[in-house]
Order: sequence, then C-alpha cells, then structure tokens
Amino acid sequence: MNANMFEVTSANFESEVLKSPTPVLIDFWAEWCGPCKAIAPIVEEIATEYADKLRVGKLDADAYQDILMNYNIMGIPTLILFKGGKDVVRITGYQPKDKITSKIAQELG
Repeated sequence: MNANMFEVTSANFESEVLKSPTPVLIDFWAEWCGPCKAIAPIVEEIATEYADKLRVGKLDADAYQDILMNYNIMGIPTLILFKGGKDVVRITGYQPKDKITSKIAQELG
C-alpha cells in the first residue's frame, strides 16, 4: 500500500469514508483473491494520480464482512467511490485502468 492510501476498518469506516469531505475510493479485496492482486497496482496508480481529488482506502473483505453485507458486495475485487457519504460508483471484478478512471472521473468533476 502506498503513502496515498489508508486501511479501512469497521472502526474508521464512518469517520474516514462516510464523513470524509473528500471523495473516497475503497478497494474491497482479500489476500487469496487473484483478481484483487491484479487490480492492486492500478488502484495504487489511481491513488497517486488522483491524490488531489480523492482518498483511496483498502478494506480486507475477510476481516470486515459486516461492511460487505451492509453494501451488498457479493464479489471481489469491488471498488466503490463514496462521495458525501453515498455509494456513487461501483466497479466489480477486474477492470482495466482506463475503464476505472473514466467511471470515477465523471464524479470527480
């Protein structure tokens, strides 16, 4: 995880994600998930390239299944962009960087 990213947990989800004044992109992943490992470098690049527009967090799906259930996440990797505490963009499964950035850029203005 690079310096532009942070770990999301049940303890900090509300304060760091839902109440964040800046949009937050969360990467829901697991250690055993091959596609999660494949998308990780893309998420890190986005964290660096969009550092002035959004925050990027990673949430371990195995450790925080309560959050996955709350947001009806059935598969990983899932990326969700939260803006103003709302789930505004959802991307499930491995996607190339250009598809991810085109979807989130619409919300970042």
